[in-house]
Amino acid sequence: MAKQKTPVKKNEKISLTFEDLTHEGNGVAKVDGYPIFVPYALPGEEAEVKVIKINKNFGYGKLLDIKKASPERVTPPCNVFYKCGGCQLQHMSYDMQLEMKRNQVQNVMKKVAHLDHVPVHPVLGMEDPWRYRNKIQIPVGEKDEELITGFYQHRSHRIIDDMDTCVIQNELGDRMVEAVRRIATDLGIEAYNEETHRGMLRHIIVRTAFGTNDTMIILVTRTEKLLQQDELIKQLTVTYPSIKSIILNINKEKTNVIMGKKSRTIFGEGYIYDSIGDLKFKISPRSFYQVNPIQTKVLYNKVLEFANVGANDVVIDAYCGIGTISLFLAQQAKQVYGVEIVPEAINDAKINAKLNGITNTEFMVGEAEKVMPWWTAQGLRPDVIVVDPPRKGCEEILLKEMINMAPKRIVYVSCNPSTLARDLRILEDSGFKTQEVQPVDMFCQTSHVEAIALIQRKIM
Repeated sequence: MAKQKTPVKKNEKISLTFEDLTHEGNGVAKVDGYPIFVPYALPGEEAEVKVIKINKNFGYGKLLDIKKASPERVTPPCNVFYKCGGCQLQHMSYDMQLEMKRNQVQNVMKKVAHLDHVPVHPVLGMEDPWRYRNKIQIPVGEKDEELITGFYQHRSHRIIDDMDTCVIQNELGDRMVEAVRRIATDLGIEAYNEETHRGMLRHIIVRTAFGTNDTMIILVTRTEKLLQQDELIKQLTVTYPSIKSIILNINKEKTNVIMGKKSRTIFGEGYIYDSIGDLKFKISPRSFYQVNPIQTKVLYNKVLEFANVGANDVVIDAYCGIGTISLFLAQQAKQVYGVEIVPEAINDAKINAKLNGITNTEFMVGEAEKVMPWWTAQGLRPDVIVVDPPRKGCEEILLKEMINMAPKRIVYVSCNPSTLARDLRILEDSGFKTQEVQPVDMFCQTSHVEAIALIQRKIM
């Protein structure tokens, strides 16, 4: 069978006018109806492009020269933006980023959920969309007998060695990484080598608490012991008294998974504290905790508004993590039940409830799709369910159980609009109605967007 012809050829240089954006932020142009996706191109721009990949239905191009720039184009403040790939949107104005994210949510509501009528509100953005991340995890390498740290170059495992800061990471986290790298180099600690599977230090992870300034450092090593451990701890903690905990995590596997299964505390208590609003939270090394604490408050306020919990309401918080949303809900509810698969997180959730003097919560370790049917068998009938699943969305068995429980309201918090839309369609077909969707910009300068959906049970 003859190979289907495309209107462009690989390595061909062509002039394009861009008309749209993909959900990843790539510019979209068409040649005789054939779409070509080009990173860093913006709608309305005219540019010379090199075609780098083609298939039957679409192609990819590389931006060579912008002949006519969009008024929404800005100069990225990061000097490695075009190498890194950690952020995708620094070249566009923040207003354009927010509009793109709203369009992304609106598109899946129409195309996947078939909910054209549901209002998708403008994205709740940040006043200052920089330096917002409270967690940095960065690989360690070696060059000229010195340790280097930096994110991997886009679509590679080559460390960007001229990266001295990250403009979306908290500045304290930046300084911690630099301090560990400098001290470890002076002490002769070797970097892990992916190819030979030798060396010691693999990753540096820093968690900083915006509310308390507490800092946790996690050193991921290939070996059980860290060379010059005591001296490293001494130099770090004398210079930076905000360091409350240093954890050694051992990862002996030849893998690209960052953390291993075994950890031990080598300084401090093994956890830090942070605050959101008037609540305080204990955070362990493996605890899930939102990376943008400023927008977390915005997100949780909207969750509380949508949940509209009364003093006699019983609430289930599925995928409850360390109990952050649960404890905010518990301030208004009669009783809150939280479920989470990570034992350390549930342990933290119980401690966090005590820490804040909250007594109307019950937390259970397990998969939500297994625990919730058990709760139903025990006679639990929630008025409100809040669900905040991972990117893959809710398992079908969990959706069926939520439907079976027949709450008055479901508040669905999602970091993936596509799986949110898929799950909303299932709920819509089973006696529920999506009222509204509120996107929140939790991951500024990247193509990711958080969205909260309010779903109500239809009165039959």
